[in-house]
Amino acid sequence: MEFCDFKRLLIGEPFPTSRESHERLDKLRGLAVFASDPISSNAYATEAIMHVLIVLGSGALAMTLPLGLAVAFLVLMVIFSYIQTILHYPDGGGAYTVSKDNLGEMPSLLAAAALLIDYVLTVSVSVAAGVRAVTSAFPEVFEYRVIIALLAILLVTWLNLRGVRESGTIFAIPTYAFIIGVLLTIIIGLIRYFGLFGVETLTMTQEVVAPVTSLTGFAYVWLLLRAFSGGCTALTGIEAISNGVKAFKKPEARNAAITMVAMGIIAMTLFIGITFLATHLSLVPNEAESILSQLTRKATGTGFLYYWVQIFTAGILFMAANTGYQDFPRLAYFLAHDNFLPRWLKNRGDRLVFSAGIVTLAIFSSLLIIIFRADEIAMLPLYALGVMLCFSLSQLGMFHLMGRIAHLKPGEMLQTKVTMVHYEKGSKWKRIMNAIGSVITFTVFVVLLLTKFKEGAWIIALLIPILVYIFYSIKKHYLNVSKTLSTRVLDTKKVAVVADVVVVPIADIHRGSLRAIQYAKRLSNDVRVITIATDIQDKDQFLERWNRFSEITDGLKLELVEYDYRDVLTPIVDYIKHVNQVEFPHELTTVVIPEFIPERFGAQYLHNQTATRLRALLRNYQDIVIIEVPFQIDSL
Repeated sequence: MEFCDFKRLLIGEPFPTSRESHERLDKLRGLAVFASDPISSNAYATEAIMHVLIVLGSGALAMTLPLGLAVAFLVLMVIFSYIQTILHYPDGGGAYTVSKDNLGEMPSLLAAAALLIDYVLTVSVSVAAGVRAVTSAFPEVFEYRVIIALLAILLVTWLNLRGVRESGTIFAIPTYAFIIGVLLTIIIGLIRYFGLFGVETLTMTQEVVAPVTSLTGFAYVWLLLRAFSGGCTALTGIEAISNGVKAFKKPEARNAAITMVAMGIIAMTLFIGITFLATHLSLVPNEAESILSQLTRKATGTGFLYYWVQIFTAGILFMAANTGYQDFPRLAYFLAHDNFLPRWLKNRGDRLVFSAGIVTLAIFSSLLIIIFRADEIAMLPLYALGVMLCFSLSQLGMFHLMGRIAHLKPGEMLQTKVTMVHYEKGSKWKRIMNAIGSVITFTVFVVLLLTKFKEGAWIIALLIPILVYIFYSIKKHYLNVSKTLSTRVLDTKKVAVVADVVVVPIADIHRGSLRAIQYAKRLSNDVRVITIATDIQDKDQFLERWNRFSEITDGLKLELVEYDYRDVLTPIVDYIKHVNQVEFPHELTTVVIPEFIPERFGAQYLHNQTATRLRALLRNYQDIVIIEVPFQIDSL
């Protein structure tokens, strides 16, 4: 079986670009794809608050509900801010785009670095938490936890490579099953707690835990802040929808905003319900059994619904990794588009997904699983730190944008760097909400950083500036490439013919490709230049540049192939085969391949490997001569 056949078997037949609109998500699938992380956090967010408060004894657990309500209020504020982001930035990009447009390049790169790290951690932590649920039920497989986690990552990666719509259908099952199971548990728990309909009332937990310490003054306030920050794990994943607006069916922004509202209502209903019952039933956190498991057992017993909730809690924790799979590739696309990440991260695969980003995420998250031995407890200090920084910058950016809108008069419009804004009512109140949200989330960020610094948060504090430095280094490399490939000064001399036909495959008109064309003209009077246009914008841009250099391109045969798929090598190889086997049978066909070579070894991985892959494919055919025309790029 050849690689292409295996690839088709693995991920399915390629989708044409024209089918993109059909592969987008409706609101039901969109909720399952983008909201699995914030919804799944209900499995541990309440418990995160209680684990901090328990040091003051079981009596202090009464503070869980007030703190939970404060977290819910913050969640609603953040959701409100991101709805504004979706409506004002319908092309997606979330915090990165908002920060770039309103705060500048450095803040936007800080937000991007924090989010990229957080998405990798989302996958690793979610999968590890799912593995813990499995090993808790089946202790005998504990020693195989790393293998199980890697297999889970492989499964989620495979599902995402098959396409957004298909993965959304599959991920909907555990997501909605979890929602239904926990919601029924809360309803039954409330009915029994209040003694409605004559049912047997619930009994409160009699366990009493003595305080480990006694705190007053600032120390007590600091502990409450730590507990509040722990509960803020309920916020992870909220930004996902704002990054992936373009994944929704039209009207994209409206559908994404509605899905965001639905996500907030569902997530906070579950969170407040669990927190209310856990507090009023005096549940006590322990290592042997989660708060959600204790609550379900008390409310429903250990029958069908109990096992339903446990099974789909594990399922949604596994599937929560999908939030990272949806947003890491999309954020990487925006960064690559702005030349801060390798350009091959912009490429979409056969199934209209950002395959390179998906595979990259799988590699990094797998490395974390191996390094931390699939222990999500060890990774938790690293988790949620980046997303809080991202929330702060995003809301600060929206605060700045609303300030600009507030100065507009009815009917006035303003063009920013990225979007067009117009006058809207209530912009001053929206600005106040964004300011409050930004201050609170930044406070949570500081608390998390200080309290978790020695436990591993220092790694994130170190990684974010390193990533920003890498972004700037990559941008500097691409600027250098652009200067080197400039077409301002060219030599148009011609030399004698030595070949019958020459084919020059190129992607664009630049200094490197024009040099290859000039070289080809020295070999033959029959020079065919072939390029692949996957959309009308690419076609128009290429023709404009082709006509601009008519003194070089005059007399050449241009083969501009309009192709509805992203695998541009297939039509190129097909054309070369036709020239070689049909037009010039039993003759040598010369293929001149332009390729620019960076001086630094590592810089080559910032570029598509199209030339390398094309040479590898053409070597399988006889009577084809391959000539590489290298174009050296100066080092950074």
